Amino acid sequence: MGLGVRWTLHGDGRTPAPGAVVRPDERLTWPRTAGLGAQHVVAMFGASFVAPVLMGLDPNLAIMMSGVATVIFLLATRGRIPSYLGCSLSFVGVAAAIRASGGDSAVVTGAVFVVGAALFLSGLAVQRFGARIIHAAMPPVVTGAVVMLIGFNLAPVTASTYWPQDQWTALLTMAFTGLAVVCLRGFWSRIAIFLGLVFGYGISWIFDLVFGKIYSTMGGPEAVHHWRLDLSGVGKADWIGLPSFHAPAFEWSAILIALPVVIALIAENAGHIKAVGEMTGDPLDDKLGTAIAADGAASMLSTALGGPPNTTYSENIGVMAATRVYSTAAYWAAAGFALLFGLCPKFGAVVAAIPGGVLGGITVILYGMIGLLGAQIWINGRVDLRNPLNLVPAAAGIIIGVGGVKLHISDSFELGGIALGTIVVITGYHALRYFAPAHMKQQEPLLDAGTSAYDGTDGNPAGEPGDKRG
Repeated sequence: MGLGVRWTLHGDGRTPAPGAVVRPDERLTWPRTAGLGAQHVVAMFGASFVAPVLMGLDPNLAIMMSGVATVIFLLATRGRIPSYLGCSLSFVGVAAAIRASGGDSAVVTGAVFVVGAALFLSGLAVQRFGARIIHAAMPPVVTGAVVMLIGFNLAPVTASTYWPQDQWTALLTMAFTGLAVVCLRGFWSRIAIFLGLVFGYGISWIFDLVFGKIYSTMGGPEAVHHWRLDLSGVGKADWIGLPSFHAPAFEWSAILIALPVVIALIAENAGHIKAVGEMTGDPLDDKLGTAIAADGAASMLSTALGGPPNTTYSENIGVMAATRVYSTAAYWAAAGFALLFGLCPKFGAVVAAIPGGVLGGITVILYGMIGLLGAQIWINGRVDLRNPLNLVPAAAGIIIGVGGVKLHISDSFELGGIALGTIVVITGYHALRYFAPAHMKQQEPLLDAGTSAYDGTDGNPAGEPGDKRG
């Protein structure tokens, strides 16, 4: 397939036959391919422009670099893996923690650059030794706990920064977004977060017209009178121009906070690649290392210019599942549209004007969903939390990560929050496994089933009624 930039026309290029699949090396007519690319851009917008705003980075640069990252990924994987790379939400908590300790945007991107480098090296290791090294070093109990503590560590950001800016707008936005996620179907459910932002935008505008300025904080300690929706920057912004660039800065304290996210990204990549392989009917295990390395390389390039990191997006995988069109040509089109959006400063000004109360309502759901992905990893991996070998390190690490527990090493260096929680989960699990008796390593349920049953009957997870152990 070479670089994966040659496609054969699927059928007549217009409408695939019922049940037919448009494979990665096929395409529809170019106008239809461009339309599919635009759909992929809309699908990734919901999260990909919220993430840089929450991280305090330029959304225009984030969108533009997502297009560049997608091109890098498609070239590296030789067109075998149709996937879009957008701004990773896994780093939102990291950015908040770094800024809370006094770091600026340069320090944030410097720390994330190192994470990208670590992800790139991890991809090379997987390519060399196979996916088994991932499962050995990071079994589901570890990856689930790390993802969970990363997500729930964000709760104070919503509670203290966004929600107090406009609690009623936040409440209404949260309610609308929740209804959109649950009640909408198909493509619309994939962009529920985006629809929630649009709704919150409109509510803030109406509240300004009806009630005037609000007296509240604007992310700082002091309350002031201000408009909920301030569009003054939109009128001043140019229609065409380059986004703002800046060089990264490197501080060890920030790097240690960010590094645990590597675990979440590896788990995320592995899950996405497996899903794409199952949909396309092309086993992609041999490309897992390449995909992870490409993700890391794209993140390094983006953060070197002052942008956020990137990762494969499940939203776009959902679009493919709905359309059954897996053509990488559509992703090339999507990358082109993203580059064009990134060169429109007025678009960035609109994004930057998102009211704090709207972000409060969105992040209540979004941060919780990130954390609960960890529980989903446990469920999919059939992690038995009745086994103390699993329960103890996960419980300790999550409380440390969510509660912001700190370990003071010296007057100028400390570990805490996400970094310390991740270290406790990983080292705790492997150390305890080394000393644990053999029967614990067999993952038998060792605690009272009556205190941990999922379905209230025989102590077995729902869906496994016939699983009688011991």
